[in-house]
Amino acid sequence: MGPFVPDLVSNELNLIVALLLGIGFGIVLEQAGFSSSRRLAGVFYGYDFTVLRVFFTAGVTAMIGVLLLGAFGLLDLEAIYVNPLFLGPAIVGGAIMGVGFILGGYCPGTSIAAAAIGKKDGIAFVIGGLLGVYVFGELFPLFDTFYISGDGGPLKISEALGMSHGFFALVMTLVAVIAFIATTRIEKKVNPSSPAFSFPVKRHMFAGAAALLLAALLVFLPNRKEALLAETADPAYQRSHPVKLMTPDELAFRILDNDPGLVIVDVRGTEEFQKMTLPGAVNIPVQSLFGREWSSLLGVRHRQRVFIDNDGTMARNAGLLAARLGYTNVSMLEGGLNGLRSTILDFRTPAEPPPRALEATYRFRARASAMLPKMIEESKNKPATLETKAKKIAGGC
Repeated sequence: MGPFVPDLVSNELNLIVALLLGIGFGIVLEQAGFSSSRRLAGVFYGYDFTVLRVFFTAGVTAMIGVLLLGAFGLLDLEAIYVNPLFLGPAIVGGAIMGVGFILGGYCPGTSIAAAAIGKKDGIAFVIGGLLGVYVFGELFPLFDTFYISGDGGPLKISEALGMSHGFFALVMTLVAVIAFIATTRIEKKVNPSSPAFSFPVKRHMFAGAAALLLAALLVFLPNRKEALLAETADPAYQRSHPVKLMTPDELAFRILDNDPGLVIVDVRGTEEFQKMTLPGAVNIPVQSLFGREWSSLLGVRHRQRVFIDNDGTMARNAGLLAARLGYTNVSMLEGGLNGLRSTILDFRTPAEPPPRALEATYRFRARASAMLPKMIEESKNKPATLETKAKKIAGGC
């Protein structure tokens, strides 16, 4: 799956793109009224729920968009960084930020937007935030243990609740629509001059119905990853889409020749890979082929990618999946490592002279059976890995 910002864009250019997006985000915040501390604090007092509506809209839009793009293979969901959950620190930090939000009328992002247009309270809030960061850093040794306590890992709410991503999206969208309706009614009762009185009701109803319809589609939309794994494992599909075979003799020859155009992908589990694998092989389990971090290796043109496992079963699935994901020059080791072992590693020169047509093959196998085990042993404790892996994409407000 291709990321939106391809690898040909450098990290330096990414920073420029991020700066431009940040400026645009600030303009949107200001236009939405988020540079007003009264409007921001209004959500806590019940007279203005603009903050809730904007954040719910942004969250639901992003959630539905990300899942749709992932389902159609346009966005690599595996590349998105999920913040680890530290439950206790998160509760305490949220409470502190909430109190600061009520007292100051801003959150960090909106205070920057207010300061940028010259609002004195926004400037004071930014200065106070910087002082708070300094004090936090100086006092950090006093509570560093608590800061990392209760590590729940990169937990997703849908997984914690045992829901599919699509069903969770539908539930959250429904909650958002209900919250919009309820807060609008509260705001009209509490604030006679509320902007809610001027809302275009029909357009809002249409937008809410459209969001619910899109979220409902996500429930029934097949998971692209699971669908491709099932398709490539189907015997009928495998018969109609045979994977090119590489013989043990060819693979052994190319390893001994240190062929730079050969990429060996071992799809077995980590334990089996560490016990024994071929020189230069990279361990990529089948399901990890969806990850963006391997595209720099598997996507290089004019290289032959050969998938290996013990008997060829998983290697065939991996080869078909790699082809479906758009990778080219894909093949699998004929007979797997078991075939390589019986053909090359355990080769013994027969007592009787071989047929003339096989003399060269037997000489090669005799030489390879002596050299290849040594190369395997030398590389056993230093399996090949990618020099650079793509980092997961982090972000947030």
